[in-house]
Amino acid sequence: MISPSDRALAVELLQEANQNGARLVPACKELNISVRTYERWVTEGGIKEDQRPHAIRPEPKNKLTIDEKNEILEIVKKEEFVDLPPSQIVPKLADQSIYIASESSFYRILREEKMQHHRGRSKKPEHRLPESYLATAPNQVWTWDITWLKGPVKGIYFRLYMIIDLFSRKVVAWEVWESEEAHYAETLIKKAVIIEKIQGNPLVLHSDNGSPMKAETFQSLLEKLGIQSSYSRPRVSNDNPYSEAMFRTLKYRPEFPYKGFKDIPMAQEWTKKFVDWYNTEHQHSGLKFVTPEQVHTGAYLDVLKNRKIVYEEAKQRRPERWSRGTRDWSAHKPVPLNPMKDNLIK
Repeated sequence: MISPSDRALAVELLQEANQNGARLVPACKELNISVRTYERWVTEGGIKEDQRPHAIRPEPKNKLTIDEKNEILEIVKKEEFVDLPPSQIVPKLADQSIYIASESSFYRILREEKMQHHRGRSKKPEHRLPESYLATAPNQVWTWDITWLKGPVKGIYFRLYMIIDLFSRKVVAWEVWESEEAHYAETLIKKAVIIEKIQGNPLVLHSDNGSPMKAETFQSLLEKLGIQSSYSRPRVSNDNPYSEAMFRTLKYRPEFPYKGFKDIPMAQEWTKKFVDWYNTEHQHSGLKFVTPEQVHTGAYLDVLKNRKIVYEEAKQRRPERWSRGTRDWSAHKPVPLNPMKDNLIK
């Protein structure tokens, strides 16, 4: 069915072509319509509206009645049928000497009522946003995780524990141990709180659902320190994205010993060099290309302010080289742990 606007355009093109000497038959053929169709469109001096949508058609003789439709809806809700598809319901009804409609009619009615997949206790899956927090400054939200580092031989691994500040991306504490244990996690969080001098300050610590993170002794420590715990959704691997991104950065460094570390001291030495580089030298793309240490201390504000001045002066010297404004060197916005509703991010 051609829309009214397309019909009007086709008539206009055909009339223009005809006035310029083109024959109507080949012109209509170019638009894949017949001359008879064109003539029907332009009867009575105007462009005739398509009458098919307004046509009164008799109801099909095989159409289900309202009572039959309601009976089907009642049947599919019954306990004995609620978990069955129409392909099984219709034969079971036939065994009871009952026939209302075909399987296809059952399916069609269930689709119309949005009941094909969710009847009885079955409910539509809820697409909820993961738990999230908004960091507007350093030491408000931390995220931590554990990754495995290859050891000297196959099957031996060391565990790298690492805590990251969400706002600044700074690694605030890390350590390498031989296994995943709750008491190691307790040692690390104590170390981080002491280094950052934030004991008693409100803080959210996010992690996945590993056993060290959920251990009762670790939870008790967090409560004593006034730290609120936050966890990823079960079986969802991307609810802790900042820690995952950090470990990817770490393991894809050119100098990373991908063949394995000889022992824990070697792993500690390499990780220390990486963390020093990451915190103090790495210009982070998510931080307007300043270092995590600069954001953590607040020095980044002066750095970005100076960059803005440099760019504006460059534009004043050679304005013909700038088709738009200068680059945006304003400070980065508050950082959500996971996606949040837009009205919550300011």
